[in-house]
Amino acid sequence: MLNTINTPKYIIKLISAQESYQVRHPVLRPGRAFETCIFDGDTLETTFHFGIFLNNQLLGICSLFKNEHKNLSDAHQYQLRGMAVLAEQQGKGLGKLVLNYAESFIKAKGITTIWCNAREVATKFYTNLGYEIFGEPFEIEKIGTHYAMYKPLQ
Repeated sequence: MLNTINTPKYIIKLISAQESYQVRHPVLRPGRAFETCIFDGDTLETTFHFGIFLNNQLLGICSLFKNEHKNLSDAHQYQLRGMAVLAEQQGKGLGKLVLNYAESFIKAKGITTIWCNAREVATKFYTNLGYEIFGEPFEIEKIGTHYAMYKPLQ
């Protein structure tokens, strides 16, 4: 599978963990220490980071981690983390584009389920892309209410 996709306007490609921080920090950890946007496992060989670009400017990112959720029975799971689009670029479909690409990428590697801990405000975004909530809502300190969500990759 190609590691880059060109849409009519945007380029989506694999990026480094370090590149993802320039979007992850201001969107997901505003006003907090930079280190809070660095996740355990960011630099593992099994972790993939994707970016969507316009004119060489990174506008949105998502990261996929080899991680199994204890309440999902599928043995071939990946966790979506760090899904973020710069505030001024939100609402243009960029998140959907980069996430669809990331899902196709891991599906081609034999992964059959993707899951995430979605912020309450993002559940509609994920539901519209075929994700389903499972379990009860839970709190993540200093971030807020989250829902576990998953999607079979078929």
